[in-house]
Amino acid sequence: MNDITRPDRGPSSEPFDAEYAKQVLLASLVIVGMGFSVLFPLLAPIGREIGLNEIQITSIIGVSSITVFLASPRWGRLSDRWGRKNIMLIGLFGFSAGTLLFNSVLLAGLEGILQGTGLFILLIGARICHAAVMSAAMPASTAYMADITTVENRTKGMGASGAANNLGSILGPSLTALAFISLLFPLWLMAALAFMNGLLVWRFLPDAPRAKVNPTKPMHKVRYSDPRIRPFVIVGVLMFTGFALVQQTMGFRFQDALSLSTTETAKVLGLAMMCSAAASLFAQSVVVQRTRLAPFQLLKLAIPLLTIAFIVMAVSESRWVLTGAMVIQGFAMGMAGPGFTAGASLSVEAEEQGAVAGVIASCGPLGFCVGPIFGGMLYQVLPQLPYAVAAIMYVVLTFSMGRLSRGVRQA
Repeated sequence: MNDITRPDRGPSSEPFDAEYAKQVLLASLVIVGMGFSVLFPLLAPIGREIGLNEIQITSIIGVSSITVFLASPRWGRLSDRWGRKNIMLIGLFGFSAGTLLFNSVLLAGLEGILQGTGLFILLIGARICHAAVMSAAMPASTAYMADITTVENRTKGMGASGAANNLGSILGPSLTALAFISLLFPLWLMAALAFMNGLLVWRFLPDAPRAKVNPTKPMHKVRYSDPRIRPFVIVGVLMFTGFALVQQTMGFRFQDALSLSTTETAKVLGLAMMCSAAASLFAQSVVVQRTRLAPFQLLKLAIPLLTIAFIVMAVSESRWVLTGAMVIQGFAMGMAGPGFTAGASLSVEAEEQGAVAGVIASCGPLGFCVGPIFGGMLYQVLPQLPYAVAAIMYVVLTFSMGRLSRGVRQA
């Protein structure tokens, strides 16, 4: 067992069992991953079922991403003050309540109680409320992992977090198999699982040890422009923007290219997402854990692979080729995620982990602010355009990695 004395409670306190805490945290992240992934294969077909167009459907994700982008840094800084566990609980119970609210509005749309502009506005409002609170979970979880890992094993710790999250991403779409009961049943079930996840963390996750802060040492407010993390912010925002162009239009791509019904789309895309998440899990649990690649090296390997996946998505209309492209995408994102989070974490001091976790957690939502809306517009012009534009973005990013790496601080 890896025991750490809690520095915030003095040497006389009971030892902190980091291995036990890590296991509880990873179990929680599995359920968080399920919650994030279960909606993606369902939203596109449900949105069309209730009369929304592609831009409206992707705008729902885009607006919630803006909310997460704005809220995550604040939750990260609050976790430095209020404690990681308290902020995680706010996010997990908020996720459950927000899911109930959003599902209720979707149900009203499916039943014909709400229609048109009124339905769309209420869906936007529900997602904003949902995102504002649930965004507390990830920065607090990331900072918690940073608290209980050393510099030497930080990348592996972040890889384990990503692996747990991706295991949830595999299980989440599998819940779409229950859509035969009703289209919303998987989402109602997820709300219950999220609530139980909050109870798990409340009961079993110990408070994380906090680093001692030297009051005479000047504190840096971690910003997006902070030169210590700027290379990771640039790569992360561009990476997630291109990823969002693709992720939020794949439901339309599968449905239109394969001429599928609403229920068939949810099942076929759900299976493809499971395969993608499985590849990501393999990358994070095997490649990241068994190699000594530096964080930015992982990013340098991942970006070209993502470019290849997006090119394949643009030119193919075969179910299995599209699924294969999603597997490549999942494997590459499995390497990129730990490199992105660990690299930024290792670039700042121990007492800044909550703040940097908030900034890093908001880079994905920042990319998803623009990506889904822009992707929906491109898809309406030509179905292949979102994937071609994402591939071009990644080609430019690939050739910029050498220059960006010169600004990376080596821990």
